[in-house]
Amino acid sequence: MKESGSSLHLLFTLFIFSLVFPLTIFTKPVFSSTPWPHHVKQISGDGKDLDFGSSKKYEGSSEFVHLKYHMGPVLTSTITVHPIWYGTWKNSQKKIIREFINSISSDDSKHPSVSGWWKTVQLYTDQTGANISRAVHLGEEKNDRFYSHGRSLTRLSIQSVIKSAVSVRKKPLPINPKSGLYLLLTADDVHVEDFCGQVCGFHYFTFPSIVGYTLPYAWVGNSEKLCAGTCAYPFAVPDYIPNLKPLKSPNGDIGIDGMISVIAHEIAELATNPLVNAWYAGPDPSFPTEIADLCEGIYGTGGGGSYTGQMLKGHDGATFNMNGIRRRFLVQWVWNPYLKYCSGPNALDQ
Repeated sequence: MKESGSSLHLLFTLFIFSLVFPLTIFTKPVFSSTPWPHHVKQISGDGKDLDFGSSKKYEGSSEFVHLKYHMGPVLTSTITVHPIWYGTWKNSQKKIIREFINSISSDDSKHPSVSGWWKTVQLYTDQTGANISRAVHLGEEKNDRFYSHGRSLTRLSIQSVIKSAVSVRKKPLPINPKSGLYLLLTADDVHVEDFCGQVCGFHYFTFPSIVGYTLPYAWVGNSEKLCAGTCAYPFAVPDYIPNLKPLKSPNGDIGIDGMISVIAHEIAELATNPLVNAWYAGPDPSFPTEIADLCEGIYGTGGGGSYTGQMLKGHDGATFNMNGIRRRFLVQWVWNPYLKYCSGPNALDQ
């Protein structure tokens, strides 16, 4: 599970452990508490307005956070996400992840929505003042069901998997260095370097010496069999906390529901820092704190420290904080560069 820390300035000091800027995890869980609202007042909007209104109460603010723009490119053109399914995947699992990606720029989701969450990411700009693209599309996909690079991957062999996906003779993925994101998703029986012990996911860019191109990519693993209590929290809990009950996941798949927030985390950071020279806090680009790192473990109003914040609870007992096109998801908040707080569409005062 991912811990937010006792304060945002503590988070600021918990830098990423490797050059691949992972989604860092820790040994203590984020505890959640009730009550959670079953209903949030509906608001109107076409999903295109970036105005967050007059509300000033967002969580995780800190005068110690100095997020800066370092003049590198961000993704201002239509973003195309190319999933690479490594290992054995059920169709039902793929459908959940695909719908989340498709929901990012959808106008058809009720409030609070995934597209509302993406509005915060859209606030970031490049040196010309152009915003992050509103349009995020699901692109061509690749299946590697035969574990062509084995069931144990290193960080470098992950790049080799991507190379295979873009260079295979039959239906290779398109090469799109400027607005393509390559999302490597490993099945629940695949071990990845530092998975569970240090990371649940990470992002970087491929090396031309390995792949032949510089392509922004992310890796996220299904933790259900390996470390659900670590990377799928709060839908699973660590064994060393026997009296803590897991929450019901919104889509009935603990591993996939746990992956969704990690996927969101990495896509948001890839959009705002694809080549590790754009938006981040800290003096060293080798150890940056990015827009999702700043809000690790915060899912709702009041979040911070060891508390996830107020989330939503459906009539079926499932916990979530935003709606997709047809499904519900639990997704961490991201840093708002204008308000200098973590913000999300399910904030109670919006």
